[in-house]
Amino acid sequence: MQSTAKNPQEYLDSLPEERKEAMNKLRNSILEQLPKGFQENINYGMLCYCVPFSLYPDGYHCNPEIPLPFLSLASQKNFIALYHMGIYADPKLLDWFVNEYPKHSKLKLDMGKSCIRFKKMDQIPYELLGELFGKISPEKWIEMYEGAFRK
Repeated sequence: MQSTAKNPQEYLDSLPEERKEAMNKLRNSILEQLPKGFQENINYGMLCYCVPFSLYPDGYHCNPEIPLPFLSLASQKNFIALYHMGIYADPKLLDWFVNEYPKHSKLKLDMGKSCIRFKKMDQIPYELLGELFGKISPEKWIEMYEGAFRK
């Protein structure tokens, strides 16, 4: 379900009522916990948190016209999706998250390479996600990105 919203508030306002509370809570957690330097915008029809061109002028290798993405949040048809490129690029961070998840949720982790899916809005482990959001600075993400994706 790709949104045509032009800015984050328009995106949030367009959500179905049953998704608004969880999406707003996730967004607030991201804004509070994400290290300074990331920039919130809309890319690929979802909320994105990117390294701005002022810090990384090369942009994203798949599309240099957009800033380097790090984290995205989307309301999909059957779930909320959180895309965290750090857990895709850093096996240690992935292991940490997978091991911590059962301590914060009774539900089985529903995850792809960088995508964490939440089907039950009342079962989102906000505290754990907040900790995850704070683990990588823009500078660290650039270093990881350069090492993993720009070989």
